[in-house]
Amino acid sequence: MPKTTADNLLVDRKKQARKIVTALKKTYPDAECALHHDNAFQLLAATILSAQCTDERVNKVTPALFKKYPTPDKLAKAKQSSVEKLIQSCGFFRSKATNLIGMAKALVNDFDGQLPRTLEEMITLPGVGRKTANVVLGTVYGIASGVVVDTHVKRICNLLGLTESQNPEIIERDLVAILPKKEWVDFSHRLIHHGRQICIARRPQCPECPLLKHCPRVGLDPLD
Repeated sequence: MPKTTADNLLVDRKKQARKIVTALKKTYPDAECALHHDNAFQLLAATILSAQCTDERVNKVTPALFKKYPTPDKLAKAKQSSVEKLIQSCGFFRSKATNLIGMAKALVNDFDGQLPRTLEEMITLPGVGRKTANVVLGTVYGIASGVVVDTHVKRICNLLGLTESQNPEIIERDLVAILPKKEWVDFSHRLIHHGRQICIARRPQCPECPLLKHCPRVGLDPLD
């Protein structure tokens, strides 16, 4: 059967994605998760806190949080008001405190205090969706359960023409279809670094961008 327009688009996006992956590897060979952590539990808590909050702010809050509540068992027994006070500057601190304590209780009661290693189990924890689960599974365990889609990944993948959606779940599905599975984890880390350093939302440094020759700059004015 002849290929359809959708088939041709998928082939083109796969080719483009390979070129982008290569360029990102050269530019950010050692890109890692920006959230400071020493173990899986800490990263999970930090990622929950990072919702609608900068990583820099989270990294300022978590040392005191982890010092007072170093384990799921300790956090599970915490008072809501005490956790709220420690994380207040992260925004939405009441709901985040509820989720942190609920997450810790679920770890203790359902998983013997250990983080599960499947996406299906991870998203049963309070405050944990696909993005958070993908961050932890990929960063700590090297398990490629999906592609993390944060605001940087969403914005840049649209600029690059790798997706036409604004829905994170659809974007993740589009990326999973065109990226080699072995690249799922590092691709997001590298693209997030790229979004902070060069492809900045309000002032993209296009002339300096290592992806420029692969980027149709969807939605941006043409370069002079």
